[in-house]
Parts: sequence; structure tokens; C-alpha cells
Amino acid sequence: MNHTSPEVTWNITDNFGLTFNLSTVMMLIISATVVFLIAVIATRKLALKPTGMQNFMEWIMDFVKGIIKSNMDWKTGGQFHILGITLIMFIAVSNLLGLPFAIAIDGDLWWKSPTADPTVTMSLAVMILVLSTYFGIKMRGMKHYTGTFFSPMSFMFPLKVIEEFANTLTLGLRLYGNIYAGEILLGLIAGLGASGVLGFLGAIVPGMAWQGFSIFIGFIQAFIFTMLTMVYLSHKVSEDH
Repeated sequence: MNHTSPEVTWNITDNFGLTFNLSTVMMLIISATVVFLIAVIATRKLALKPTGMQNFMEWIMDFVKGIIKSNMDWKTGGQFHILGITLIMFIAVSNLLGLPFAIAIDGDLWWKSPTADPTVTMSLAVMILVLSTYFGIKMRGMKHYTGTFFSPMSFMFPLKVIEEFANTLTLGLRLYGNIYAGEILLGLIAGLGASGVLGFLGAIVPGMAWQGFSIFIGFIQAFIFTMLTMVYLSHKVSEDH
């Protein structure tokens, strides 16, 4: 469990540099590739009566459409349909990648769920903050957007600012905490299984049970992240918020 991360630092100046986690970068590329392949396979041969992967993709589209319609009218929220589909698929795949196994080479952990890295989840959360702010200003105007920070009274401004940062923080940390904790426990169970014959026998049932539960959590967290994204967007762009 005491694995380190494979990192490389790009020194821009003598006093400033950027450090990249190669494992996280690799796993993000793999997640994006898997989602892209699913989309290509599901839409390669479209039919009026969907079957197989096309049926699965259409179910996801309808599911995300239901999420959006539960938070705002479709005329306003329809433009976020592709965003919702991309988020729920990318996060779900990212959550599940580290469940079957972990690969460590020379003490560096290479294969894991990218969402078990707080940098990834917080980057996603900040992206949602930026997008919701952009669309709020674009669709409602700068005057209306800034006015929401002083509604219903001017003293609400500090609380509104804190709310923005709190929403972003909880959105990212909720996802990270659930996935990271799941992988830690799976690692502990795997360690028990490697301790000997009795440990292996004792770890089979807990390992299988936690694998199943972690798969459920992975999908649920993808749903929650997408749902909260649409909630935050609706607060910025809808007429009744």
C-alpha cells in the first residue's frame, strides 16, 4: 500500500516547474479512449430498432435527458445533453478502471482509477464552475449574473462567494473520497489474500463483495456528479432560479 506515483517535473524556470503524475495522465488517456470506442461502436451501424451497443447508448442518452429535465426545461437544458453524456460515461469508466487490479512497477503505482487522484476530481469540479459561470453570463447577461450574488440582500454576497467555492470543493472531494477509499480497502483485502492460504480463503468473500459494491459506487458517483452539474447549471441559466 506504500506505493509512490511515477512523476516527472518540467522546470520552466529555476524557481518554477510543473510536476506531472504519469500514471494519472496515462489512465485519463485510457478512460477517454474507452469512452470514445464505446461511442464509435454504438453509433457505427445505426438502426431504427436499436440492439446491442446502440440500445445501450440510447439508454444513456435518455437517462441523461431525464436528469436534465428534472432540473430545467429541455429548451434551456438540451444544449447540455452532450456534456452530461460525456461526463457520466467518462467518470463511470474512470471510477471502474482501478477495481479489477492495480499494477505497481518498482514501487510506482501505474494502474489505478484516475478519479482516485484529487487533482483529477478537483479539475473536473473547477471545469464545472467555469462552465456554469460562462453559460450563466452568456444566457442571462452579466448584470443578471452578478445580481444573483446580492440577491435577496446585499449582505448575501460573501455567503454566495463561499457557496460557489464550497460547491466546487464538495463536488470534487466527494468523488475522490469515495473512489480512493474503495481502492484502499480493496488493496487491504488483496494484502490479506497474499498473506497465506488462510488469508486467501478469508479474503475471497470480502473481496468479491467489495468489488461488487465498488462497481455500484462507481456508477452512483458518476450519476451524482452529473446530476449536481446539471443542478449548478440550472441555478445559473434558468429563469426561475
